[in-house]
Amino acid sequence: MNPSNRKVTVIGAGVIGMATAVHLQRDGHDVTVIDRDAPGQGCSFGNAGILAPSYCVPMSSPGTAWHVPGWLLDPLGPLSIRWRDFPSLIPWFLRFLRAGTASRAEASSKILRDLHINCLTDFQDLFASIGAADLIKPSGCLYAYESQKSLAAHAADWDLSKRRGVRLEMLDGNALHEMEPGLAPSYVAGVFLPDDGQVTSPLAIVEALADHFCNNGGTILRANIQDMDVGTDGPRCLNTDTGSHDLDIVVIAAGAFSGSFAKRLGSPVPLVGERGYHITLPEPGVTVRTPVMHGEGKYVLTPMEMGLRIAGTAEFAALDAPTKYDRARVLLKHVRRMLPGVNTDGYSEWMGHRPTLPDGLPVIAQSPNFPTTFFAFGHSHAGLMGSVITGRTIADLVAMRTPALDVAPFRVNRF
Repeated sequence: MNPSNRKVTVIGAGVIGMATAVHLQRDGHDVTVIDRDAPGQGCSFGNAGILAPSYCVPMSSPGTAWHVPGWLLDPLGPLSIRWRDFPSLIPWFLRFLRAGTASRAEASSKILRDLHINCLTDFQDLFASIGAADLIKPSGCLYAYESQKSLAAHAADWDLSKRRGVRLEMLDGNALHEMEPGLAPSYVAGVFLPDDGQVTSPLAIVEALADHFCNNGGTILRANIQDMDVGTDGPRCLNTDTGSHDLDIVVIAAGAFSGSFAKRLGSPVPLVGERGYHITLPEPGVTVRTPVMHGEGKYVLTPMEMGLRIAGTAEFAALDAPTKYDRARVLLKHVRRMLPGVNTDGYSEWMGHRPTLPDGLPVIAQSPNFPTTFFAFGHSHAGLMGSVITGRTIADLVAMRTPALDVAPFRVNRF
């Protein structure tokens, strides 16, 4: 495979796909992005907007399983399962639990830290280069707890973060409320991560990448992919509702919908669409200075250009299951408790499918079956912060350069 000046098709116009397309274009490739929706209208639209170099605690870790029954029984808890879909999810959950041993969690934390440690500076550099530096905001991130007992229950996570070199500041109640005066008096302790940041609009991030890409000669096709013709030498063409599209190099970056493509290409993966919800308050009436994570409830309040976004919860269901917006309204109840006097009038609600693998790591890899195929999906809760390094790494792999990121932990055939 000649590594330069190839025709490359990226399937998926979310933040991963568009960041990948921009990096490939900068290498001199003729790049086309295909998606049924406009750029950024899928899961990338609704994330919490956090850029966290500190993110290194795996979703599955020792003790996680003990919390699950309580989360499921609590109607305001962070976890929900569509029970009719549960039998098909059992193999995924068994893999998830196996990923939570002490040794595996320790190893995963190192991998996650390496993946995210430069995410804020990577975003600052990339978006400065495309004239959109104002979309990136160094802000820090604050975790707020309603009791010392709750903070102590998360001590292992903070200890793990310290072992990975994460800077953090432990706050008492006075320091917490000095930082965020709008918090309810019930919050008595906090942890501040000074090196984290945020974007001012997740949608604007993807649109800025798409505009830069198109202004430099890239092509974005709105089309539904109906089938992929795969020969002995790899994928040959896509059949879409707007016609066929010949393939040379292809990158699968279709988020939660990447699993069917990977399977078609001989690399099945245990990928699920973990549903996340958000509400956005256009006129909250309460000032939130920096992103605030509820330490126990696993939801986050992020001030954005369109208002205050409250994002979180995890719901496991089939990809085509009906949306249950009562999960979003759980967040509405939480924010009213967290911010006394908050104005929730005119709120909007949203649901998206996080592409989640049971070990909590994405796939960033060349296909073991076809040298012209590459995978970039499975980033779960960290797709935004992992997008720039993923795009750069895929571009390196296509160009046959050795990436700065060690890609061995992200291979598609690790399951």
